[in-house]
Amino acid sequence: QLQASGGGLVQAGDSLRLSCAASGHTFSASSAFLAWFRQAPGQRREFVAAIRWNSPTTYYSDSVQGRFAISKDSAKSTVYLQMDKLKPEDTAIYYCATDRYPPAAYYVQQDYGWWGQGTLVTVSS
Repeated sequence: QLQASGGGLVQAGDSLRLSCAASGHTFSASSAFLAWFRQAPGQRREFVAAIRWNSPTTYYSDSVQGRFAISKDSAKSTVYLQMDKLKPEDTAIYYCATDRYPPAAYYVQQDYGWWGQGTLVTVSS
């Protein structure tokens, strides 16, 4: 089970930190990924960032590279998405996702079987 939180309404240039708490499985030693995806109104859900549970390596989409940072607290089975320099185009519902096993490709949402409920981020101009 994944529980996402931390969304809200902010102004362009502000920061937010999203959290995704995982339960029901031991993730700390897993080679699976925890990823963030987002879906803007009227658009397809897209990849944002990912991190392996048992590695510090991170991955980002081009649109958030340099502004967002994904991190984890393995002891708490929680992953964070620090979002800085937010833009109106970052407005979306943000979903965290993971699975028992590593995906074929970390950015492919169909490879993730467990999803959080989503948290809304709204960035005003």
